Amino acid sequence: MAKRTFSNLETFLIFLLVMMTAITVALLSLLFITSGTIENHKGSHYFPTTQSPPATQGSTTTQSSTTTQSSTTTQSSTATQTSPETSTPEPPLFQNFSGYHIGVGRADCTGQVADINLMGYSKSGQNAQGILTRLYSRAFIMAEPDGSNRTVFVSIDIGMVSQRLRLEVLNRLQSKYGSLYRRDNVILSGTHTHSGPAGYFQYTVFVIASEGFSNQTFQHMVTGILKSIDIAHTNMKPGKIFINKGNVDGVQINRSPYSYLQNPQSERARYSSNTDKEMVVLKMVDLNGDDLGLISWFAIHPVSMNNSNHLVNSDNVGYASYLLEQEKNKGYLPGQGPFVAAFASSNLGDVSPNILGPHCVNTGESCDNPNSTCPIGGPSMCIAKGPGQDMFDSTQIIGRTMYQRAKELYASASQEVTGPLASAHQWVNMTDVIVWLNSTHAAKTCKPALGYSFAAGTIDGVGSLNFTQGKTEGDPFWDTIRDQILGKPSEEMKECHKPKPILLHTGELSKPHPWHPDIVDVQIITLGSLAITAIPGELTTMSGRRLREAVQAEFASHGMQNMTVVISGLCNVYTHYIATYEEYQAQRYEAASTIYGPHTLSAYIQLFRNLAKAIATDTVADLSRGPEPPFFKQLILPLIPNIVDRAPIGRTFGDVLQPAKPEYRVGEVAEVIFVGANPKNSVQNETHQTFLTVERYEATSTSWQIVCNDASWETRFYWHKGLLGLSNATVEWHIPDTAQPGIYRIKYFGHNRKQDILKPPVILSFEGTSSAFEVVTT
Repeated sequence: MAKRTFSNLETFLIFLLVMMTAITVALLSLLFITSGTIENHKGSHYFPTTQSPPATQGSTTTQSSTTTQSSTTTQSSTATQTSPETSTPEPPLFQNFSGYHIGVGRADCTGQVADINLMGYSKSGQNAQGILTRLYSRAFIMAEPDGSNRTVFVSIDIGMVSQRLRLEVLNRLQSKYGSLYRRDNVILSGTHTHSGPAGYFQYTVFVIASEGFSNQTFQHMVTGILKSIDIAHTNMKPGKIFINKGNVDGVQINRSPYSYLQNPQSERARYSSNTDKEMVVLKMVDLNGDDLGLISWFAIHPVSMNNSNHLVNSDNVGYASYLLEQEKNKGYLPGQGPFVAAFASSNLGDVSPNILGPHCVNTGESCDNPNSTCPIGGPSMCIAKGPGQDMFDSTQIIGRTMYQRAKELYASASQEVTGPLASAHQWVNMTDVIVWLNSTHAAKTCKPALGYSFAAGTIDGVGSLNFTQGKTEGDPFWDTIRDQILGKPSEEMKECHKPKPILLHTGELSKPHPWHPDIVDVQIITLGSLAITAIPGELTTMSGRRLREAVQAEFASHGMQNMTVVISGLCNVYTHYIATYEEYQAQRYEAASTIYGPHTLSAYIQLFRNLAKAIATDTVADLSRGPEPPFFKQLILPLIPNIVDRAPIGRTFGDVLQPAKPEYRVGEVAEVIFVGANPKNSVQNETHQTFLTVERYEATSTSWQIVCNDASWETRFYWHKGLLGLSNATVEWHIPDTAQPGIYRIKYFGHNRKQDILKPPVILSFEGTSSAFEVVTT
């Protein structure tokens, strides 16, 4: 192509961008801190209930204060070292039965719900401003009758599991349980909600996307994951596991159908759809047949909540968990009760829940084309929509369909899972894997890099700079800016990644820390005839099919016939996407985000077959451990500072600014506005375990009974940030048709940050109460 020359305006823009970037890098360097630790959050989920007659005026109460503390640690290349602890003694296990010891546990891992980016869309300005639902870690422990072998599967309501998160969890498990729970028999999997907090990563690309590292959120996530495992460990009892499978219709589309069509026609002809519709369900019961828990694997992106959302929530899969847990845990508030239901991620890479498909938002015409672009406005106008009237409605429609199908499969599950438990794990340098294409020819993986179409985003969430999907050539303008700021990618890297035009050569960038991981986890755990493959990224539909078939064939070739292989996505460390070699050639978003090059999938298939062989031949002990990943401690401070909260003159925190109306009908929205404080203070001081309650007055007991909290889908908590520490909090209750007539009130629980001159800051708890109001049915 002809050499492009730049106008004076373009030259000036390039100079301006270079100068701004240089200043930003300098400021970020000054912001380097040694990330401290905060006190682990302990205690059960207590929701306060007051004993008093109906309130007629708003009121506030100050309850407690905590002085905030910080500490420093040193940089290390391995996981943090905690103080030695005595290993938790293993309780005696009843052994004379057929089945498994089963333990289930659930714990809050929400983290910050304000002043932090939401993780998933990488959209600047999409920061948390409240909460729609709590986020939970759901743990399942399975052990053989004699307790000799056990496995742990944890599904977590977060965007993905970061390597830092996994290393810290494993280190603390070792401190508490010794060698009982290890890197090989513990899988951590993210549900991939795009509405959870960011800030828990260590590699620079993700730290930039998070706008810094949030130690508060990181510690809260670690504590929640550990607590869910502790609960499961404590609650282990003899039981049985059953498996069932069935299709779920009407909730998915393939968001990159033109990439899918690049796969061989003979391969595509074997499948009736360009998405995997099959749901796999594990049913767990005790020996009396009483329900314990459910794990479901199904391929769907939790992006029903779009990138205009600012409320922390678990999206469509979380709503499915919510419905099933509420049904099984009658009489309990959300997040409580013994039954645990996890809707885990699978090969969701190219699967969208926005089933109405992509349309140009300015004209309404379809933009289902190879570049996902519109005639007027380009790719930024091409957005897919869900089936509902808005994103909240779409989330519930998709989630309810998954819940109903899982419920059916759970009820009819009759095939028992039996047989020994096993696990295999390796750390692998994914930048240098030799891939044997056949008996005579080999290729290799590449150092990580992101292509141009990565910046385009998807029809579920478009990029902000009008990049286009399907780009197989670079652009001199952006290449020049990249070269001036970050340097040029090497010729070796460009050659390795072809036909991907490299936008960011992350594998050759190491300041302040490596931009992407080199060392990656590969892992399989087996329960009898079930194999769970822990995938460190997002497999596309066809990638998942190929990997499942290859692993199943490997097991069969060594005598383990008829294995069911499930893909568990977003596990252990995040490495973006894994497209097939053929899809890679089209260079849409998923292919441009396949960071280890065109042979990434082939490398993973090779590695997982090796693990399957080791399990089938009982040679797991002979597997090499692999190079241990680093654990960086010196990370960038969040760009949003902590400031002192202030109430308006003549007001106190928790005062009612806008009262509830005296009466509401079912289907209406009760709304109360309070004098607020920054919700992120509540991560440091958990005096309250919810930001809100909806309470109903019981005349017979003359007490207020909680009917909803901030984990309930009919409540919404909005935080409105003002200037100089001023803020308001809005609590909404979308009154359901099932609400009983009666007298209600809304309470708000918060924490404000206070700091006197020459004294450390303290966090003070407070609460506010609305006036009483009546709910009527007609």
